[in-house]
Amino acid sequence: MTIGVATPYGHVGSHVLRLLAQAGERARALAHDPEKLEAAAAEHVDVVRMDAWDEASVVEATRGLDALYWVSPTAAERDPIEAHAEAAGHLATAVRANGIDRVVFQSSGGAEQRHGVGEIDGLAATEVALDATDASVTHLRCGYFFTNLLMDLDSIGAGTLATAMDLDRPMPWVAPADIAAVAAARLLSTSWRGRHVQGVHGPEDLSWRQVAERLSAVLGHPVEPQQLTDDDVRAQLLGFGLPEANVEAIVGMTAGTREIVEPEIPRSYVTTTPTTLEGWAVTNLA
Repeated sequence: MTIGVATPYGHVGSHVLRLLAQAGERARALAHDPEKLEAAAAEHVDVVRMDAWDEASVVEATRGLDALYWVSPTAAERDPIEAHAEAAGHLATAVRANGIDRVVFQSSGGAEQRHGVGEIDGLAATEVALDATDASVTHLRCGYFFTNLLMDLDSIGAGTLATAMDLDRPMPWVAPADIAAVAAARLLSTSWRGRHVQGVHGPEDLSWRQVAERLSAVLGHPVEPQQLTDDDVRAQLLGFGLPEANVEAIVGMTAGTREIVEPEIPRSYVTTTPTTLEGWAVTNLA
């Protein structure tokens, strides 16, 4: 069985590669920048350069695959939603041209809305494009990544956890390594067919206030939640030099998910994964 892994050096993809190697599979790493791949992985995987925004490149890189793990890439200098949709079209062409049997797609909670959720609209477009192929597809509707906290290390270190989300509304939080475990299990299994949507929700739903409390306990100093407005976030991101389209995609994502009361896929035995925020924080923040 030949399994392709897109974005193989990312928070999830790097773990997927390792799990497949540990299962005895020689996966194919589909990398925009092969030099970013961990050197230790080289003897266990095949590395192919792939540009997700070049249809011929995607078709060639995925030729001969039985299964594919797809992460929709982020375009730094383009409208993210348009870029996701373009990459989705190239992906669908490659799946059809190469007769790829199974695709596991790293989607997100909120993609079920299809529109009005900022950058997640691009993931929704990818779901739609994959569903129109003949492949069997599993969309992983992932919760909020623990690793997103790494983007706010200075603020957290100074004692503030800032967000434009509702401070008191619980939401799924998940470790990327746990997403990888679910993905690898799906990629290795040949018993499922058709279209599936699977939540990946972490061990429990947490509000931002609860996250701040748990970070305080792990880090040994107070971390206080701070409520931001969408305009606060917009001004901050523009100040960092992000293009306006990228800023609006991020602001729209927060605003859209704020309105979602419950995930489409309810928490269950299947959607719950084991890594706790405290355990992750001890390893990655403390």
